[in-house]
Amino acid sequence: MHPAATPRIGITAVGSHLPQRRLTSQQLQDEITAGGRLALPERMFEKATGIRTRHFAADDEYASTLAVAAARRALDARGLHPREVDLLLFASATRDICEPATAHLVQAELGTRAHALDVSNACNSFLNGIDLARAMILAGRARRALVVTGETPSRAMRRDPSDAAEFRDGFAGYTFGDAGAAVLVETVTDGGILDIETTTASEHWQAGGIPGGGSRHPRGDEHSYFRGGGKELRGVFERIGPAVLSRLAQRTGLHWDDYTRVLVHQVTVPYLERFVELTGAPAEKLVLTVPELGNIASATLGIQLDRIKGELKPGDKVLLIGLGGGVSLMAMVWEAS
Repeated sequence: MHPAATPRIGITAVGSHLPQRRLTSQQLQDEITAGGRLALPERMFEKATGIRTRHFAADDEYASTLAVAAARRALDARGLHPREVDLLLFASATRDICEPATAHLVQAELGTRAHALDVSNACNSFLNGIDLARAMILAGRARRALVVTGETPSRAMRRDPSDAAEFRDGFAGYTFGDAGAAVLVETVTDGGILDIETTTASEHWQAGGIPGGGSRHPRGDEHSYFRGGGKELRGVFERIGPAVLSRLAQRTGLHWDDYTRVLVHQVTVPYLERFVELTGAPAEKLVLTVPELGNIASATLGIQLDRIKGELKPGDKVLLIGLGGGVSLMAMVWEAS
């Protein structure tokens, strides 16, 4: 097929959802240090991460709960019934259960009859899900896809570290917050997803993650906490990230001035500041979410996109940059239509 005849695939609707429970970083720090296990300086969590608040799912809220709420908003924004979706991808670092795919739980609640499956690649899951939906539509395997994520990484925090070593090992987990996001992906007449670039450095897969729940560590609370070195992950991203953005710029001819907005995965404020310093990205084009929401894993880009969708005009270009443990980096160019 001639490139000019290739169908354009784009994002036609966005939805997001935040759980109602909200707490400050100091409240979380007080919980972690309750009982005198650790003595930490006042407002240490906030000063170290730049995160002021975050949202946590209630006991009866799950990854699927957040995803369903976001999905309903995306469907409503497009004026669609759930049965008008023929591909449903639950694309998240979090699952409700190990088996079956959480996509089926989402589908059962929504009432769709789509082909349903999970996509999992740490914090890049949602962006990978959009890419997979696009590929499936281009291949003629689907007409309209609903890509959803629900993230509850707060449940992987070690709430009762026994000593300073355990606290340090799990500190990256204290950046987390919970959220859900959803997009509809389908054929568009103008704009759409223009290009995608990825890179993967799997030799660093042990740098951070949640080891429990698989065949290596099927049981045991000790393996259910997030653990790993934030500095190692940051170092890997700094080494491989610029090349991804450079290849994308060379292929598309697009540079920072050509983008209306730049959406990037956000772990902490210092990480984001380093990203700006390293890449030259215009800080005023970023959508700042981490101080208010913390690290919301794969929901980060969906939340940011939902917040700016009303300001975008046809032809506006948005650069989405995802970072995920594993380690992977992904950049997507999307043009509003």
